[in-house]
Amino acid sequence: MIRHVAIVGGGFSGALLAINLLRHDGPRATLVERRPAQLGRGVAYSAAHEDHLLNVRAANMSALPDDPDHFVRWLAHNALGDRTTFVPRRVYGRYLREMLDDAAARHPHRLTLVEDAVCAVTTRGDAQVATLAGGGTLSADAIVLALGNLPPHTPPGLDPAALPPGVYRGDPWAGDIAAGLGDGDTVVLVGSGLTAVDAALLLDSSGFGGRILAISRRGLAPRRHADAPPHPGLSERPAATLSHLLRHVRTRSATLGWRAAVDELRPVTQMMWGAADAATRARFLRHLRPWWDVHRHRLAPAVADRIEALMAGGRLEVAAGKLVAAHADGGHALLDWRPRGERAVRRTRAARIVNCTGPQGDLLRSDEPLLRDLLAHGMIRPDALRIGLEVDAQSRVVAADGRVHEHLYAIGPMTRGGLWEVVAVPDIRQQNWTLARRLANAQWVGGEGL
Repeated sequence: MIRHVAIVGGGFSGALLAINLLRHDGPRATLVERRPAQLGRGVAYSAAHEDHLLNVRAANMSALPDDPDHFVRWLAHNALGDRTTFVPRRVYGRYLREMLDDAAARHPHRLTLVEDAVCAVTTRGDAQVATLAGGGTLSADAIVLALGNLPPHTPPGLDPAALPPGVYRGDPWAGDIAAGLGDGDTVVLVGSGLTAVDAALLLDSSGFGGRILAISRRGLAPRRHADAPPHPGLSERPAATLSHLLRHVRTRSATLGWRAAVDELRPVTQMMWGAADAATRARFLRHLRPWWDVHRHRLAPAVADRIEALMAGGRLEVAAGKLVAAHADGGHALLDWRPRGERAVRRTRAARIVNCTGPQGDLLRSDEPLLRDLLAHGMIRPDALRIGLEVDAQSRVVAADGRVHEHLYAIGPMTRGGLWEVVAVPDIRQQNWTLARRLANAQWVGGEGL
């Protein structure tokens, strides 16, 4: 019988799990978060600038899958928008924190918030014990890892130690990436996806008037959202082979437009991922993931307008290329990179280089103390693609020897190896809701209720 659940990580996934445990009359919960400002919000909604918008309309952003209009009602109550609004991420963070605060107020004896970090997890008899960095331990019947995304790895070709202090920023959310820059400077963004879009907006909003160069392997940038008429959707699930999937999307795109062709796959994406073998999944990541990402995770129209204006004004360039090396040049860096399809190397003098490659999931390259300890003791293992940790269909963590832990779970983006689409609110909320009902011993654990 599970009477107490300890949740490691108080961002979106962890906070929402605590809320759902209370909603489903489940066990009491202890939520452990080392960064108080991120409690209930996580990095995505706490570090965002006021110009950063959600890339999904409000109508599909309810945190509660069994109450699809919950967020829309909250927006209306606070006069902050309607179901068609692309809401600022800070506003969404406020929504999540208010939900958590309300749950804590309603259930003061069933929810405990702990400001600390977990550095180890062990099993002692029937108990799961978390060792806290600040000293002491926390004992529970089950522990859920809700660790969010790992920070990006340093891109090949860069050695931060060889560059002047402050030139390389490994985390675009840590500090002011525009600090100390002048209008004659060039900023290089390594990556051209959603993180690079956020960084470009941050630089522009901070008054930076210089040049921004975004470099990625293929030079692909996210597409914009557009209103699309309703369509009947899929009549059958496409085959899981990559060649068949490409043909399917191209055929549907000719009829519906590419946005609708990609969107209609959403209800079956996880089933297709689950049906694909390891070789097919690896080929998808190697060859098709960049195109999937820029078409699947799109920009709010207002954000797309600003990015297009920066490009039209010559202040932002997106280039396909590969980093070769970077050298110190006074207080700047000389960045050598090879444009895709060319042999010659170009050199760019950069006042700042910002890692915008996005979150990574390779546990073996992580410096996170808890993950290193769990790996060292064989309690977790990377998934086959090394994009997260391995879990089973019930979100239970798989140990190094293949055994499934009965009382150690993981949710959120770190489980993408098994589910693929578990990085956005609509997917995380479903995984979260299902696990909460399971831990609460609910009678029925199927269906999202949408």
